[in-house]
Amino acid sequence: MAATGDSSRSARPTAAFFDLDKTIIARSSTMAFSKPFQAGGLISRRAVLRSSYAQFVYVLGGADHDQMEKMRAFMSTLVAGWDVATVREIVADTLHNIVDPLVYDEAVDLIEQHKAAGRDIVIVSTSGTEVVEPIGAMLGADIVVASRLEVEDGKYTGHIEYYAYAEEKARAIVELAELRGYDLAESYAYSDSSTDIPMLETVGHAFAVNPDKELRRAAASHDWPVLVFTKPVALRSRVPLPPAKQTIAVLAVGGVLAAGGVLWANVRRRRPGA
Repeated sequence: MAATGDSSRSARPTAAFFDLDKTIIARSSTMAFSKPFQAGGLISRRAVLRSSYAQFVYVLGGADHDQMEKMRAFMSTLVAGWDVATVREIVADTLHNIVDPLVYDEAVDLIEQHKAAGRDIVIVSTSGTEVVEPIGAMLGADIVVASRLEVEDGKYTGHIEYYAYAEEKARAIVELAELRGYDLAESYAYSDSSTDIPMLETVGHAFAVNPDKELRRAAASHDWPVLVFTKPVALRSRVPLPPAKQTIAVLAVGGVLAAGGVLWANVRRRRPGA
């Protein structure tokens, strides 16, 4: 298990940044909801099968850039026209049944250790806010950075307004550090995917969790420790689940964190790696 140190060595606040899928939970958080979305009348059985296949590929081989692009395009097309309120209601109603058994015991240990050391817990995920925010609340995260879908008249348009992927995750972390005053040299980051190498390079203490082949090579060249998480557990068996709450923030491009909320500015669509 990773040593988490003592944040008192740094006069500035520090944070622990976690990828979500296959780092904290054992599968894709978004695709885990395909069957509840089908039951709610949002998607067809064929779409469920397609998402199940994508999940299978994702789990076995890791998601490289091309796979992520295919999944992004598939999900964007899939959600076009969905009612936002319905999606949020389905996620809220099924969250514990879907996600609770998939949380890695080792990740919960790390989160607890970092909290005890006084660090903020920040989840940085390519999945959408509708899924990541409530999972973050379950885990007691302080801040969530996640992708955001465009909404018009209460429905998703099928376009992505903000894509928290690859280099954008690193940019978001640096921006958040400027806003919150984090000492990134004394902060921590965890991910399973080579697409998150830029994110891991932003902190002084990076860890590869269940890494894909490319990330394993990068970990060796950077001297990053490799962690192996193998025990998905029910979160309720480890910690008392908190009541539903708002996370501190969902960071977006040009976002300014202010007391009492988030001010959005200069929001624009980005291509991954742009």
